[in-house]
Amino acid sequence: MKIKIYLYFIILIFFSISCAKKEIKKSEIKEKSLDLQVYEAFKEGKDSLESGDVLFAAKKFNEAEILFPQSEWAPKSALMAAYSYYIQDYYGDAIAELLRFKKIYPNHKNIDYANYLLAICYYEQIVDEKKDLQSINNARETFNFVIKNYPNSEYALDSQFKLAFIDDILASKEMYVGRYYFEKKKWIAAINRFKTVVDQYDTTIYVEEALHRLVEVHYTIGLKDEAKKYAKLLGYNYQSSEWYEMSYSVFDKMYKKKREEKIKKKKKSLLTKAKSFLESDE
Repeated sequence: MKIKIYLYFIILIFFSISCAKKEIKKSEIKEKSLDLQVYEAFKEGKDSLESGDVLFAAKKFNEAEILFPQSEWAPKSALMAAYSYYIQDYYGDAIAELLRFKKIYPNHKNIDYANYLLAICYYEQIVDEKKDLQSINNARETFNFVIKNYPNSEYALDSQFKLAFIDDILASKEMYVGRYYFEKKKWIAAINRFKTVVDQYDTTIYVEEALHRLVEVHYTIGLKDEAKKYAKLLGYNYQSSEWYEMSYSVFDKMYKKKREEKIKKKKKSLLTKAKSFLESDE
């Protein structure tokens, strides 16, 4: 009787082990099958992207990520889905994918590219600085993030170029509003706009004009010492510029008259030379 009981337990253990092995084997087969499905979905997305069917590609990349979120293909798929939306100009969908990618895969090896592509998506939506201020600010903030956090990456240099363009747009907007306030004789508001350009966008093409406008405004309202201060600053940095000459003429009205006469003589001289050249060919 004891032997039967002993054999029963042996058989029970054997079947338990056999079942466990079968379950493990089934699990391994299932896992491989799932991994294969993920790979096939990713490949189908890649092929669709290369053939130009980008929306279907994005769908397949999303499918690959959902099938096996723990797989190494999941973050790749999420990033490729974002890129697919981006090249089709579906910036809202691309941004949503990239923000999700940053949240789920913050330590992924391609996180620098994700941030750069996010900045580009904001940047590509800039059409009019008066209407697209939110996109401008988002792009500027994200490009700065890339430069600060990934200074040695291949994306940092291009981010700097894009920032220079964005700063030109923002400086242009400030100058436009500042000129409007100047024409309406709203002196303080105009000064604030021009000072913003000098203080925050001093590497843009508008800084020379902004300094001249500060000379002009302060001189107009009787603050000649302040006007001279900005004129000296303009002269020190941009002495050969047209804006410096215009600022100089604010203080010396005769200089303005002489300058106008000089320009007229120069134009007359050029016309005379052109006439002589044409006559010599006849």
